[in-house]
Amino acid sequence: MKKILLLSDTHGYIDESILRHVSEADEVWHAGDIGNISVADQISRLKPLKAVYGNIDDDKVRITFPEHQYFNCEGLKVLMIHIAGNPGKYNPQVKNLLGKFPADVLICGHSHLLKVVRDGANHLHINPGAAGIHGFHKVRTLIRFKIDSGKMKELDVIELGERSRSA
Repeated sequence: MKKILLLSDTHGYIDESILRHVSEADEVWHAGDIGNISVADQISRLKPLKAVYGNIDDDKVRITFPEHQYFNCEGLKVLMIHIAGNPGKYNPQVKNLLGKFPADVLICGHSHLLKVVRDGANHLHINPGAAGIHGFHKVRTLIRFKIDSGKMKELDVIELGERSRSA
């Protein structure tokens, strides 16, 4: 069994509340718009990090992380990309990737909108919202869950408080 912390859209921001949740996970997944390689470095000093780059990420982040990742975690097939679209309205690249890589879970970011929804019988679509302070979201969010024998269990939304209006 593995405890996963999922986040997205840090936009170069990380604080003690995020790092506290990182330290409680076995592995951290970041769905893009990391914002600064130092954010990834702080996470990966504590726990293994799987990440993809997002549309605001610079060359350092893009050299370090791929545009998308397809991997197996404890028997669960995961496809992670920053910009996916919505269930039933995926962009052409994501439709193509889902055709090549049958996923149990599609993870994305970008919209800053927290979403966990089953996309028909195909897969679970997860967007953890935004953990950073930049954007239009009102509440900063993360998601944690456990994976055991190919099954996702105990999925919880973590609210980190309101996004700073001064940022």
